Amino acid sequence: MICRILLLISLNCVCGTFVVNVTQTSYQAEENHNITLEWTFTTTADTSPDSLVIFCEMKTDHTVLVLFLLHGGVVVPESQDQQFVGRVHLDKDALSDGRLRLHVSRLRTEDSGRYLCDVRTNYGVDFGECWLNISAARDWPEPERSNSERANRVSWGIIFLYFGLGLTAAVVVV
Repeated sequence: MICRILLLISLNCVCGTFVVNVTQTSYQAEENHNITLEWTFTTTADTSPDSLVIFCEMKTDHTVLVLFLLHGGVVVPESQDQQFVGRVHLDKDALSDGRLRLHVSRLRTEDSGRYLCDVRTNYGVDFGECWLNISAARDWPEPERSNSERANRVSWGIIFLYFGLGLTAAVVVV
């Protein structure tokens, strides 16, 4: 009986030490730019991407979209929602260091929402979440012209005016 209790306590301690943290709780970016969302998780000496199941999703008030699924070291592209196909990539090299880095390219305003990543290992399960807000791309105003450009335009205008007046006067006199 005592052995069973000690076994249960030790199993809870091992599983309880696995933690997923988000490195930044809120991200801000502009439409058409790229961003990297990052989480960290507890690793052990035998942590391998082959032993991980990583499930990431985006939640809004209206929908839940699958962002990414890695199962046993293999990316499952057919699970990815159409909105993210070809735009979300995992940095697999960072996994063995306990870093989950998702690169999202060509951001859209509809990519705004809450991002959750669930990490499952043979020694624990946990998740982390962050917020991503994408603002619309700005329409940049025409660059301000310098005073010398304006003066140059005015000078040429005056020259043509005087030339035209002189030409008119010459025609009238002849």
